[in-house]
Amino acid sequence: MSYEPKPSPDNSLDGRALSDNERIKTESDFLRGTIAEALDDQVYGGFSPDDIQLIKFHGLYQQDDRDIRGERKKQKLDPRHSFLLRARMPGGVCTPQQWLQIDKYAQERTMVGSIRLTTRQTFQYHGILKRNLRPIFQGLDEVGIDSIFTAGDVNRNTLCTSNPVESKFHAEMYELSKQTSEHFLPNTKGFADLWLNGEKVASNEKQSEPLYSNVYLPRKFKIAFVMPPQNDIDVHANDISFVAIVKDDELIGYNVLVGAGLGHTHGDKRTHPRKADDFGFIAKKDVIAISEAIVTVQRDWGNRCDRHLSKTKYTLERVGVEAFKAEVEGRSGIKFKASKDYKFEYRGDRIGWIKGIDNKWHLTLFIENGRILDFPGKPLKTGMREIAKIHKGDFRLTANQNLIIAGVADKDKKKIEKLAVEYGLKTADLSAQRENSMACVSFPTCPLAMAEAERYLPGLVTKVEDMLEEYGVADEHLVLRVTGCPNGCGRAALAEFGLVGKGPGKYNILLGGNREGTRLPKMYMENVDEEGILAELDSLIGRWATEREANEGFGDFTIRAGIVEEVVIASRDFYA
Repeated sequence: MSYEPKPSPDNSLDGRALSDNERIKTESDFLRGTIAEALDDQVYGGFSPDDIQLIKFHGLYQQDDRDIRGERKKQKLDPRHSFLLRARMPGGVCTPQQWLQIDKYAQERTMVGSIRLTTRQTFQYHGILKRNLRPIFQGLDEVGIDSIFTAGDVNRNTLCTSNPVESKFHAEMYELSKQTSEHFLPNTKGFADLWLNGEKVASNEKQSEPLYSNVYLPRKFKIAFVMPPQNDIDVHANDISFVAIVKDDELIGYNVLVGAGLGHTHGDKRTHPRKADDFGFIAKKDVIAISEAIVTVQRDWGNRCDRHLSKTKYTLERVGVEAFKAEVEGRSGIKFKASKDYKFEYRGDRIGWIKGIDNKWHLTLFIENGRILDFPGKPLKTGMREIAKIHKGDFRLTANQNLIIAGVADKDKKKIEKLAVEYGLKTADLSAQRENSMACVSFPTCPLAMAEAERYLPGLVTKVEDMLEEYGVADEHLVLRVTGCPNGCGRAALAEFGLVGKGPGKYNILLGGNREGTRLPKMYMENVDEEGILAELDSLIGRWATEREANEGFGDFTIRAGIVEEVVIASRDFYA
């Protein structure tokens, strides 16, 4: 007997007006809107307000150079519009041939020229003018890369523990992550119509989105796969995280973590970061069915009235975890079993060379802030191009903004090493602190940015390195993350010491996460300038260096020492 989906057990949203994004999606002709007409208008460099929302589903964000916004306004000029394009790259895997095409279009079709590795295990272009959008889409399509559903109210790029050839289990999990990504792609062909010169669906031909419907999801949705003991994808940053369970030399299935998310809104204490709930264990054959059930429950029960409260994490809090879980079981026909034991031991990328099960080598390169560009004395972009010309394996982008040169044979290892060192991609003086620090893009391009992040982080890390050396712990580190606004792209809400942009030069300090990424930090101080941040860091690092127990991480110390209380229930504890 087929299962009849149940309505939400919570009726608090009944009769409330929907957010305007719901109107935009409903009227969009399956995400086409008036994008085609806007592309033909080369006088105005941007899109209409409705289309600005719709292009996100195609992997685009409209931006402008905020460094010159004020001056242009004085001159009565429009903002200097340009676009961010985020690629879809499940598990972060691409070939050298694809990389050369990525490099070519970064150089020829963007104003910035850089390739930006992201915390969603893919790459972004910045500074694309409207006239260059179609050529870039078509050029990437030539090598099998698209940007379908890398933003918007849908399932976005699917993450997977980096370096899936490290073991046979990694390879198996990576294939499943690709299948999951493909499963949640759109049914309709608006992307091809708009960007690849596809044939428009005839007006009398019925279109449908069986999985998403014509209103898609209430908000963005994120799925990830992770292989303990490594938590490189940050399980508590995703709507669903599948935690691989290996027993008797076999990957037997996954624990399913549901309802995490890091974004919050300044001044609105209804919003907060949240860890996932562990729904239980499933067999690996059931992953896609369970994924679809969770997505459709969120589709039907999620809040479409207030986008600040529309993520899966708030649906769980509104309707109750057990009610949500029961509906997932009903829709999928699969019962969750008791969760299996697992343990995360670290989450940063393992920088340097490691050897895989196929006796090939994998070199993980640290890319500060994920920005691949030719810097003075460090021509990173040229170096990657030269490596791509000779590399016989593939590349793996990580969720920590780094890059793995994977599948290097013994006979090729010296050549890759030489190029990596020659072009500044591999350096000997990299500190543990720098390896474990991360920031989002923020200024000058992100329209949501409130404070600097990418441009601020390198100098901040240098100052923290000096403090660590002063207190005799130069080889140590704290997980340090900076994000320019509370949306959380830099994952500061899973840091041991996180900074969240509040205004120009001002940040909220989050304190008390742990190295494994299994505990949320707490709101510690608000609206702090750099002088206050450095003073607090100096005080805390000094205490940690002298008072810590053996092998005690910075975040664990702040909890044990009573500097902050542990966040157990985020809705209660994050701000308290």
